[in-house]
Amino acid sequence: MNLRASPRKLKLVADLVRGKKLAEALQQLDASLLALAQPVVKLLRSAEANAKNNHKFGEGVLWVSKIEVGQGPVLKRWRPAARGSAHPIRRPMAHLKLELSDINPKSKTKVATKK
Repeated sequence: MNLRASPRKLKLVADLVRGKKLAEALQQLDASLLALAQPVVKLLRSAEANAKNNHKFGEGVLWVSKIEVGQGPVLKRWRPAARGSAHPIRRPMAHLKLELSDINPKSKTKVATKK
């Protein structure tokens, strides 16, 4: 999903919901005062609907297993300055990737490693 927001600001919202149950994540974002919380809520609800309808996840608990924020395209604008010159203005955008799972991402099974 492309969002017209800085990746730095969107990472603050992503850190709120990473590794939580879907219901807890939605509740956390509804209580948040950050403006970028609303597009993330919309994305979570869409992912929940896709998981239940397209991928046949049951009524079990869904977890936000992975949420990634990446650098998107940058809109470049110009601001007029003195003596006919111009200064650049960068308007960064962000990519947001989300993955839901029915397994708790925090519960890791120990794997024997060979040294």
